[in-house]
Amino acid sequence: MEKKTLLYSINSFFAKFKDDYAFKTVLCSTLSFSFTVLFALYNGFLGIYMRSLWHASIFIYYLLLVIIRGIILLTENAVKTKNDEEQRRRRHKTFAASAMMLLLLNISLIFPIATMVKFEKPVNMSLIPAIGMAAYTTYKITMSSINIAKRKTRKHTDILVAELRSINFIDALVSVLTLQNTLIMVNDTQSAENMLALSAVSSALIYLLILAVTVLLIAKVLKRNEK
Repeated sequence: MEKKTLLYSINSFFAKFKDDYAFKTVLCSTLSFSFTVLFALYNGFLGIYMRSLWHASIFIYYLLLVIIRGIILLTENAVKTKNDEEQRRRRHKTFAASAMMLLLLNISLIFPIATMVKFEKPVNMSLIPAIGMAAYTTYKITMSSINIAKRKTRKHTDILVAELRSINFIDALVSVLTLQNTLIMVNDTQSAENMLALSAVSSALIYLLILAVTVLLIAKVLKRNEK
């Protein structure tokens, strides 16, 4: 009987994960939240231990990311038992606060990007961290792109779910910047300096894309509120 109950619970979980868009988003964001906390602490440690401006500045970014995700996830958990009107009110209130922090998050990226473009190499790394970072970045970009594509085919009115999806995509784009910086640290200084133009252009394009995602998210929610 216990085995049947356990099997039923597992099947119910995977069925809900497959069919419930909001549940999948919150669960994946919770897992990503945990990894982000660890990555923030890792960069904070390197920032202090190596006296690295890059890692210190990227630590601030991930710290803000943790706070934004935390606020959204706490709100989603708190409104489960509320009526529809109360859910809508609290979600809009949380979105207003987190959207402002999201703009601050974008601003916080300026310094690490500038540091990377100037090739202020904080530490020398082996090839292994670069390979690991490349695999991690590929995974985040792939999953975020798939989720963004799925979101376009589904009608969902939870603005915090939409915001979480956008944040996950922004996080994936920042991981590309982190990978780029890791590759710079792996290479010797002479060959890295030859990448100045490429690094500046790619960083600028990624940053503009991050700004575009943020602005489109806020504009979409404001337009929905007007309707």
